[in-house]
Amino acid sequence: MENKPKLHVVQTLKQLFLLFAVHSLFLFPFTLSEIFFEERFEDGWKGRWVLSDWKRSEGKAGTFKYTAGKWPGDPDDKGIQTYNDAKHFAISAKITPEFSNKNRTLVVQYSIKFEQDIECGGGYIKLFSGYVNQKKFGGDTPYSFMFGPDICGTQTKKLHVILSYQGQNYPIKKDLQCETDKLTHFYTFILRPDASYSVLVDNRERESGTMYTDWDILPPPKIKDTKAKKPADWDDREFIEDPNDFKPEGYDSIPREIPDPKAKEPDDWDEEEDGIWRPSKIPNPAYKGPWKRKKIKNPNYKGKWKTPWIDNPEFEDDPDLYVLKPVKYVGIEVWQVKAGSIFDNILICDDPQYAREVVEDVFQNREIEKDAFEEAEKVRRAREEEEAQRAREEGEKRRKERGYRKPRRRHDPRDYMDDYHDEL
Repeated sequence: MENKPKLHVVQTLKQLFLLFAVHSLFLFPFTLSEIFFEERFEDGWKGRWVLSDWKRSEGKAGTFKYTAGKWPGDPDDKGIQTYNDAKHFAISAKITPEFSNKNRTLVVQYSIKFEQDIECGGGYIKLFSGYVNQKKFGGDTPYSFMFGPDICGTQTKKLHVILSYQGQNYPIKKDLQCETDKLTHFYTFILRPDASYSVLVDNRERESGTMYTDWDILPPPKIKDTKAKKPADWDDREFIEDPNDFKPEGYDSIPREIPDPKAKEPDDWDEEEDGIWRPSKIPNPAYKGPWKRKKIKNPNYKGKWKTPWIDNPEFEDDPDLYVLKPVKYVGIEVWQVKAGSIFDNILICDDPQYAREVVEDVFQNREIEKDAFEEAEKVRRAREEEEAQRAREEGEKRRKERGYRKPRRRHDPRDYMDDYHDEL
């Protein structure tokens, strides 16, 4: 009997805790983040990816090799690297189940390392909606989203952000630049339900804005009123002449030039032959040019008149502007003059914080990668210098074998010694 009161107290506390927990859900609502697709190319990745036969019958299809690269921060962290120069590369993976970004944030992120001097080629990824024949997937396969760098020569260093809307592709209007060194870089695109976006490179925001202004998908919501005219009483003169400023008396009688007070008549001047001597003229330091009133601030200044903006009658909002068709595949489809790009850490989710943590996790070995690359560059430069020195020595040796004598510079005293010996 003595345990019953204690049991009752325990049950009461449990009920209170349950009520508090349920009440907290309404006070502090939260949503669980979702990862739609993540590929770090670990064990089993070949079963998820399909290499396309596109261009293979023409001998123009490249392949991918599984590697951590030449100077990895972590030798066990491998990706897929384009292999064979001057080829088309196409590989894709199915996303199961397909997903929609309606009413949620979309995050697309991946890393790429251009180990080669790429010269000309792409390094972007694509998202696809609807059915895709993965064995025939190629450059003409319609896509819903394309994102990533494209490099060609010294002029093109572009970062593509292309969105598909009602079957038509729209590139971002801003000129975004990509990284061009040989280290690993992360590219992140974030698209939110309000149609705002952010582009991050290595977790640093490179660009941001909205689909309404940075893509020519819909007509602009606002346009300038071409019928508007500046009001007749609009005074846009910031400065005016001082009406209380008057020209000093005798100002206009000040000559521009005066006789040079230092000039002297030459001793041999003859008035009968040379005429009356007159001193030369010099600028008058007292002359200040045409008189002008001083300028003062205009008390009626209203600022520069600007054409007002009005609602665009042709604009019709689409609340689903940001929504892609349900995404079912992710793919890499690029052409490269020189192969050697490593794709890795592909992530599609709705949580920007998780994407940030992935970058931070991989970049724990960032300094190791940098140091390994710099050491490899030292070895490469030393080897090239050694090869150049060897070539110079071999060239000198061949010249000597042919009896070549290095020409002397012009007017070398030894040239005259040769002439002297010839005479003897």
